[in-house]
Amino acid sequence: MNVDLKAPASQYTLVTLSYWAFTLSDGALRMLVVLFFHQLGYSPIEIAGILVLYELFGVITNLYAGWLATTIGLSITMQMGLGLQIAALVMLMVDSSILNVVYVMAAQALSGIGKDLNKMGAKASIKSLVPADAQGRLYRWIALLTGSKNALKGVGFFLGGWLLATVGFQDAVAIMAGVLGAVLALSILLLDRTTGIAKKPQPFKHLFSKSSAVNRLSAARFFLFGSRDIWFVVALPVFLQSQLQWSYIQVGSMMAAWVFAYGVVQTVAPKVTVIGKTVKDSNITHPSGRTAFRWVALLCLVPAAIAGGLYAAGSNISLVASGLVSGLLVFGALFAINSSIHSYLIVAYAREDGTSLDVGFYYMCNAAGRLVGTLLSGLVYQQFGLAACLLLSSGMLIATAVISKKLPN
Repeated sequence: MNVDLKAPASQYTLVTLSYWAFTLSDGALRMLVVLFFHQLGYSPIEIAGILVLYELFGVITNLYAGWLATTIGLSITMQMGLGLQIAALVMLMVDSSILNVVYVMAAQALSGIGKDLNKMGAKASIKSLVPADAQGRLYRWIALLTGSKNALKGVGFFLGGWLLATVGFQDAVAIMAGVLGAVLALSILLLDRTTGIAKKPQPFKHLFSKSSAVNRLSAARFFLFGSRDIWFVVALPVFLQSQLQWSYIQVGSMMAAWVFAYGVVQTVAPKVTVIGKTVKDSNITHPSGRTAFRWVALLCLVPAAIAGGLYAAGSNISLVASGLVSGLLVFGALFAINSSIHSYLIVAYAREDGTSLDVGFYYMCNAAGRLVGTLLSGLVYQQFGLAACLLLSSGMLIATAVISKKLPN
């Protein structure tokens, strides 16, 4: 049986496979960097500093990537992201004596640019592959892409911890660079290079969205992802390793399980997001602004409840561990549904011609939220502890809910 590689379903599959490969390497690299430099004696603030350029360049990249993709196409944009990730991994293959903070920050900057080129290209391309009157299918495809990506990022976290414990830092990044090189070659051969090129040239001044719906959703996304990364990026793995005395493999496994479960929930979000106003499309519902508000309102109390549990448990390590893991599983499930709703809404709200401009602006705000969350994760944890990070997370979620209340229904 002949397979038409230019058909929308085939192109969607190819985009997803490319995105999966990048995600595995990205998750593994994040865990490798955090655990390896903690092993070398770096403080939480220093580790957060290493990750700053990764998030900062993500902000800048998303701003320009949307405009770039309207000119060169989404497939080439994704391939540029893969190439930059390979370059970042090659930079880290040097002897440990060269791996100082400034050098690794530069490698992380390349990785941050690559990640957001790849992500924006993958998500924006889906809109061009789905008819305008098939919103249910659009929601399902986005949920599957986003959810499977996050499940694989969880696998990447485990992979990073496992590789660090078994083959060491340099060999780990060399293996990942080789695999991504093969993926990049296949992507160049098989993906349609014309996907996402705007019918009319898009002026550079259109980088910033004029849509109030896109702007409000972008602001909500800023606080939503800041609320996660303020405790997840630095504070949680360092707390598990230093306070609960978990091994690197245990920390990697915990982070992997959390992100994997988070991704699985995202893939089934279309089956559970029935709260609020919905529209029928082939017996599948898709969410509205009211749906986004109600689900984030449910999430607001969870980090504060986890913080309260940490205070109540005191120095009882077994109670702290069980309460923390249970609370994070609840947070992960609700956060996954919120993220899936947002990922659909931005593609639905985006303009038809030049979708990548609105999607790029939106993910710029996403990256900015992650940048702020990453910085605060190291700073607040070192000064005040994990519970303070969780309380600030609840504050950010309240801001998300207030903004989401004004999204279109």
